[in-house]
Amino acid sequence: MSEIIEIQNQGSNDDWQPFVGEETNELLISKGFINSDRSLNTGGERILDETYRIMQVCGNPNDETNNETGIVIGYVQSGKTLSFTTLTALARDNNYQIVIVIAGVSTNLVNQSTQRLTEDLRLNTRFDRKWTLLQNPNSNQEVETIETTLAQWADPTFPQDRCRTLLITVMKNTSHLNNLVNIISGQNLAGVPTLIIDDEGDQASLNTRARWAARQNIDIESLTENQVSTIYRRINALRNIFPHHTFLQYTATPQANLFINIMDRLSPNFIKLLTPGSDYTGGIDFFRNNPNLISEIPPNEIPNTNSPLFEIPESLKSAMRIFFLGVVAGEMQNNHRNRTMLVHPSRLQGDHNEFTNWIRNTCNSWQRLLAGNDNEDKRELLDEFKTSFNQLRMTVSDLPNFETLTANNLIHALRYTQIVEVNSRNGVTPQIPWNDFYSWILVGGQSMDRGFTVEGLTVTYMPRNIGTGNVDTIQQRARFYGYKRAYLGFCRVFLDQVTIDAYNFIVEHEEDVRNRLLEFHLNDRHLNDFDRVAVLNQMLNLTRRNIIYDDLDRDTFGNDWFRIRAPHDTVDYIDQNRQIAFDFINSCEGLFNEDAGDNRRTIEQRNLVARVSLKNCLDNLLLKMKFTRETDSVSFSLLRSIIKQYTDENPDEDCILYLMSANSTRNWHSGIRKLDRNDEINPLFQGSNQNTGYLGAREIKEESLVSIQLYLLDFRNTDYVNVLLPAIWIPEHLSADLIRQI
Repeated sequence: MSEIIEIQNQGSNDDWQPFVGEETNELLISKGFINSDRSLNTGGERILDETYRIMQVCGNPNDETNNETGIVIGYVQSGKTLSFTTLTALARDNNYQIVIVIAGVSTNLVNQSTQRLTEDLRLNTRFDRKWTLLQNPNSNQEVETIETTLAQWADPTFPQDRCRTLLITVMKNTSHLNNLVNIISGQNLAGVPTLIIDDEGDQASLNTRARWAARQNIDIESLTENQVSTIYRRINALRNIFPHHTFLQYTATPQANLFINIMDRLSPNFIKLLTPGSDYTGGIDFFRNNPNLISEIPPNEIPNTNSPLFEIPESLKSAMRIFFLGVVAGEMQNNHRNRTMLVHPSRLQGDHNEFTNWIRNTCNSWQRLLAGNDNEDKRELLDEFKTSFNQLRMTVSDLPNFETLTANNLIHALRYTQIVEVNSRNGVTPQIPWNDFYSWILVGGQSMDRGFTVEGLTVTYMPRNIGTGNVDTIQQRARFYGYKRAYLGFCRVFLDQVTIDAYNFIVEHEEDVRNRLLEFHLNDRHLNDFDRVAVLNQMLNLTRRNIIYDDLDRDTFGNDWFRIRAPHDTVDYIDQNRQIAFDFINSCEGLFNEDAGDNRRTIEQRNLVARVSLKNCLDNLLLKMKFTRETDSVSFSLLRSIIKQYTDENPDEDCILYLMSANSTRNWHSGIRKLDRNDEINPLFQGSNQNTGYLGAREIKEESLVSIQLYLLDFRNTDYVNVLLPAIWIPEHLSADLIRQI
């Protein structure tokens, strides 16, 4: 009997404290997350803690009804499957009677998820009959199995520890989901706590007719069954069957789920963030911390309709040389993990076949040269391998010497590496028997995107462009992320420069989204309160447009002024904002001096200036001020979030604060401005004046620091007086492109 683990003081829900029992504990032990005394190691404790917190925001199985939608967000290739298999075990420990895993859009992905659940829950190596596993159930026998299993739970005389939990895996496919709905709908499900896990919950599940509905001015809550996409309809039909259920979306790319309309039934109520283990290497490791791992594919080696390739690109040969040297080194160092190269030329199967033939022919050619007697050609090839060796040595400290790597072992690596075209061109997408061979080169497209696991992936060659620039699509192609810390130096990613730029921007976007969600994760806040806004470069789109009901808008901050245009919009806030500003000014009173400038300047052209803490200014001035005109409030909120993120990373940064046209902090006479036909200040900034040597208000700033001008104004021909407002200079290094839901 394994140790039962009790977790104290988790979360804020005092009514529902999940029980961590034998099922969960044994899963983690079987996966190797243990110390020598069979207690959980650090990795196991992390997984258990995160799983517990997810379970806690799911429905209490003792309640009669429950209807929750949540989202669990990890990183690409970071272990989301282990999270939901552990959650499945914890659901069993807490008497959940049914766990349904919507396991992917293809037979391969459903088989992969079913096999993983079978392995993690040890279904084929145990005989206690705690589980009943059904894959795409459809037969009468499976109906009877479901009835019998649920009858055990409903029988008060049947020992509860002998009841079996139904574990159902189903393809995210119209017919399979419909079959499951038909089978389950005939059961008595009152008092049957159910967990529905939607693996890759941003793919295919969401309503692809949402944008159409918006254009037809159909309210999101008024959509009929015939006005939504089929899989979306099937998933909601499945949910409608269960009086007590939690629907959990697992994904690494949550853009679609977060930006659908909040009244959509699949819009999540709560969010949990997964933390990868210490060996995980993601976008930050590849694109920020280890630039030597990224290589650019030259533009003339990118195939396209107007410029097709007629022979293997030199950059692909370079990638292959790096790969094969890594294969030999791995075998010499007795690293039994696979070594794999992934080639992703495009979505077209014809391209896959062409690249496969190029790779196969090149391997054969290199074998002949290395084994032959043509010393000149052999020496030329070895010189090319030596160049690749030197590149590899920059990131691998214990690389064997070149002569050892290029002996017979290299010929063997070229000869016995398996080259496989991964697509359905020959009918069925091939399964990779990883244990049969050490090294593999896989060539394909969409079949190797989302959900596809590549064992021991070291070298990726992807001349495919970013297409429409959807973040979630590009991010899911990053099969080169994963638990690679131990062999990261052998990894290389070959991309065109636009795609390299895109991944750098996506790293920034991903971290921004996670930072914005952190408070909701830690405090179990409802996601309806989450501002649908994120940092996103203009070259990229969030996701496919057809699932987004609401309009999206773009804002750009940086290397420019931001100003409030209607500070008088809500009269009650005029006095309040002025008092907030004066309280802050008084706290910095000893720091102000007259700004430098031409002595001919008028009183109105002279200002007070102080260098103050940016964080202090944000917390005690900007975050406290309120402006209600929509064009002001939204942009001001976004700007403050950018500054906050920057100060979190740079807490000691200063800013420059100007009191415009102020003689002293206690002698500040109002300037005069006019309001235009939109009831907005126009213009705010005074222009330059050659007679007084005044450069103009726009030039009053510190180029490299956030600069805040505070104005005290009266508006001509109105009753508005002593209205205070800020204008803020955002330096280039704080630049950010934002996308937001309107």
